[in-house]
Amino acid sequence: METTAAAKKRFSTRDLVYVAVFTALLAVCAWISIPTTVPFTLQTLGVFLSVGLLGGRRGSLAVLVYLLLGAVGAPVFSGFNGGAGALVGTTGGYILGFLLCALTMWAVEAALGKSLWALGLGMVLGLIVCYAFGTAWFMVLYTRASGPVSLGTVLGWCVIPFIGPDLIKIAVALALSARLRRHVA
Repeated sequence: METTAAAKKRFSTRDLVYVAVFTALLAVCAWISIPTTVPFTLQTLGVFLSVGLLGGRRGSLAVLVYLLLGAVGAPVFSGFNGGAGALVGTTGGYILGFLLCALTMWAVEAALGKSLWALGLGMVLGLIVCYAFGTAWFMVLYTRASGPVSLGTVLGWCVIPFIGPDLIKIAVALALSARLRRHVA
């Protein structure tokens, strides 16, 4: 008979269903989009809810599956885009940063537990990691294609306009996580 620790490492059918549902939620959040240099979407809300409600392990897996679906061409990214081209373009670093955000949230959960304040801290730190990775990616690819661009310019295009909306998404995700977490076992 298997040990309890080994059994906990496996995913149950329920876990896989939750991962699939939250993968779909991420796609729907991406489709709600206002086009700009980096589109305004609800994807970060989807990432925050995935980890906030499912926990670090299942939530991070939902984000990974979402990215893999997009990478193979499923139209799950903003503007109903998909394919590797979406990930290797200038805004691809922000999309890939969603996984880094989820992993950061999982790390905070592992270190500090599942309290609401730890979840909020994980969301803020995860968002910062996503911004940093996406901004570095954008700068490298933009510089190769169009010439040098300053960090201030890229922050003005890709980060500063998103800070307020992303903080609102964190507040919404925290409120929903606090209310719904007990229903997602």
